[in-house]
Amino acid sequence: MKIAILPGDGIGPEIVEQAVKVLNALDEQFEMECAPVGGAGYEASGHPLPEATLKLAKEADAVLFGSVGDWKYDSLERQLRPEQAILGLRKNLNLFANFRPAILYPELSGASSLKPEVVSGLDILIIRELTGDIYFGQPRGVRVCPDGPFKGQQEGFDTMRYAEGEVRRIAHVAFQAAQKRSQRLTSVDKANVLETFQFWKDIVIDVHKEYPDVALDHMYVDNAAMQLVRAPKKFDVIVTGNMFGDILSDAAAMLTGSIGMLPSASLDANNKGLYEPSHGSAPDIAGKGIANPLATILSAAMMLRFSLAKPEQADRIENAVKKVLAQGLRTPDIYEDGCTKVGTVEMGNAVVAALA
Repeated sequence: MKIAILPGDGIGPEIVEQAVKVLNALDEQFEMECAPVGGAGYEASGHPLPEATLKLAKEADAVLFGSVGDWKYDSLERQLRPEQAILGLRKNLNLFANFRPAILYPELSGASSLKPEVVSGLDILIIRELTGDIYFGQPRGVRVCPDGPFKGQQEGFDTMRYAEGEVRRIAHVAFQAAQKRSQRLTSVDKANVLETFQFWKDIVIDVHKEYPDVALDHMYVDNAAMQLVRAPKKFDVIVTGNMFGDILSDAAAMLTGSIGMLPSASLDANNKGLYEPSHGSAPDIAGKGIANPLATILSAAMMLRFSLAKPEQADRIENAVKKVLAQGLRTPDIYEDGCTKVGTVEMGNAVVAALA
């Protein structure tokens, strides 16, 4: 089994190093090959997604990804900025289904931004469509405004688009995920305003006919954002589009105590995937040794479960993380009084020790 290791920028190399350390502690034989991506890819070859890196990602059975982005690249043309690497990987690997579980470990109930009685026991799954929406829709760009009160001025524009097949395939993924959990699915849209999401809603309703055992409800995205803060445990599985999923999953991350606790998996139709923490590159803390590696370690566990068919090893990693948290070890983002504050390397070492 071959794993492409793409550490990226900012804190990416630090947190990926800890996840690799955990993988190496398992009684498995993995072939792991590292390649530059993002700003590191631009520095190496003049492009955020070098051809050799993309080739490695295509040949591998799974991709473990860190993070991309740094303020020093903000002046580059958009197609050369580090963030284009992750968009390029999603497109070239046909990764259309993003799984973002938001689980609050009992030991972190005090670190959540919500009261314990509201959020304790939280276990929800957000499924985000990855290949459509305004992220990839054409046309897009900057032009002279052709009409309206600002006619003749410069305007920026993007296009929100979804094809029927895109919506159907993510709906099937979401219904099947709900069948394995509590048989409840919430489809989040903005059908009251956007034609694209009335189209989305109609197709989800049609696909629901094939899954009569799953209870389906619909919610506008603004209400969904409010309900995630007011009563998050009313959700089980959420399915939504690219933009809304990006925003809602980051909001859900803070319910778990820190975005440093939120793993993710981006899968194709055959369960080949790219696995990454949901947080960004955090260049302000890069190199300080304080970043939380647990989201990346838990992403590696998801990789073992979904793409590498090693569910027992995934369980081992997840149980090791629970054990470390029960021991009171905390990186600064989840630290509370009475706990032991540790750095990135110390947290990784603790998870390795807990695997024994």
